[in-house]
Amino acid sequence: MKLYHGSIEIVNTPEIRNSNRTLDYGKGFYTTTSRSQAEAWVIRRMKENNLKKGYINVFEFNDNGTDGLNTLTFNEPTDEWIDFVMANRTHKNFTHPYDIVYGPVANDRVYAAFALYEGGILDKQSLKTELKTYKLIDQYLFHTARSLKTIKFINAEEIVL
Repeated sequence: MKLYHGSIEIVNTPEIRNSNRTLDYGKGFYTTTSRSQAEAWVIRRMKENNLKKGYINVFEFNDNGTDGLNTLTFNEPTDEWIDFVMANRTHKNFTHPYDIVYGPVANDRVYAAFALYEGGILDKQSLKTELKTYKLIDQYLFHTARSLKTIKFINAEEIVL
């Protein structure tokens, strides 16, 4: 399966990096099956850094190579997904035991709904109902060095503004 990673650099050797902000599934290497999501991400990063060039890095994911890895899959927003994303986004040092996590992206629009939930304006059921009205894009987090062995760099597509 092809996975995409938008970046301002070519990433032919992915690595686990700590972020300066909290992320949906914690620290690691994020990819998506959506080329357009990766492109939107790289364009956003290019604009933030006043750059004219970025890359969509393309990887092949060998999901047969996940035997022995601790994986967590969310096929849709569930109570467990909401709790997991909230823990990662609100507790800076939150850790989890998973090598690979797959599920929906809590992008800016989705996270606005999360903010309403966190503020007590929406309850969990209302949040799930709201999220089900959105077209949610997926993401794969590769959280450990072992998990990175399941993806292989194919190429990088240059994006120019």
